Amino acid sequence: METWLIAVLVVVGLVVLGVLAVVANFASLYIQALVSGAKVGFTDLIGMRFRKVDQRVVVLSRIRAVRAGLDISTSALETHYLSGGRVQQVITSLISAQKAKIPLTWDMATAIDLAGRDILDAVNTSVNPKVIDCPAQNGPRSTIDAVAQDGIQLKAKARVTVRTNISRLVGGATEETIIARVGEGIVTTIGSAKSHKQVLENPDNISKTVMQKGLDAGTAFEILSIDIADIDVGENIGAQLQQAQAEADKKRFQAEAEKRRALALALEQENKAKIEENKALVVLAEADIPRAIAESFRTGNIGIMDYYKLRNLQADTQMRTNIAGGNEQGRPGTP
Repeated sequence: METWLIAVLVVVGLVVLGVLAVVANFASLYIQALVSGAKVGFTDLIGMRFRKVDQRVVVLSRIRAVRAGLDISTSALETHYLSGGRVQQVITSLISAQKAKIPLTWDMATAIDLAGRDILDAVNTSVNPKVIDCPAQNGPRSTIDAVAQDGIQLKAKARVTVRTNISRLVGGATEETIIARVGEGIVTTIGSAKSHKQVLENPDNISKTVMQKGLDAGTAFEILSIDIADIDVGENIGAQLQQAQAEADKKRFQAEAEKRRALALALEQENKAKIEENKALVVLAEADIPRAIAESFRTGNIGIMDYYKLRNLQADTQMRTNIAGGNEQGRPGTP
């Protein structure tokens, strides 16, 4: 009987020690939540331990929310923590939004946080708008280059003041889209100007024109202002293009002239060849004359006096040719 009683006492003692250990482990958090008006049950604290939830993060976040007038349940905090969310940052964002009169609910804040966006930075940007350099300082180009209709290049820098549009933060485009759209608007505005002097005289016209395009549509920001920080005159692109075109025309005309020259040389050589060919035909024809004369003697068509008259005529012709500076060598034709 005594052994059974001792065993019961041991078991009861172990249970009491376990309860005391649990109470000691969660007592400070429980009491802290209780005196802060954000009561958290012991069973909830024990359940957090088994669900591997950081009790201090959840309890302290609930205390901050309740003290700020936000009624966020412990289960909602646990759910967001288990989903991989940043509970403390979300609570801070909700408190900041409430103080700044920005409409932000718990569901929207947790959705933005789970989407990977920095909800605290978004709220801060809504309260304190930030300035975006266009183009970006770490980008490949330091200025936005555009050419007016008179061919003069202008190099511009702009500063865009934006604030976060929390309702479009999930799924909205980022700063890169704002920079790209503003740059496109500046290039279009400068390109439509008839003279670069008009742009230099009234650079604010660029801001007004770009602002009217509604560049913040579909983005996570609301554009408050677009200011031209700097604008410089660049190169005369129009003159360079004309020079390049003139150089290209010059090369084309030279190529065409060279082509005509080559054709003329080829034609000249062809005509020389024809001349030599015709001379050869004349020589061949003259070679037949002695044979024709001999044939005429044999047939009796000409006499000896006719032959001498022919020789005298040939000699006279040769003399006249030599006097005139022609070929000093007589042509064949004599027997």
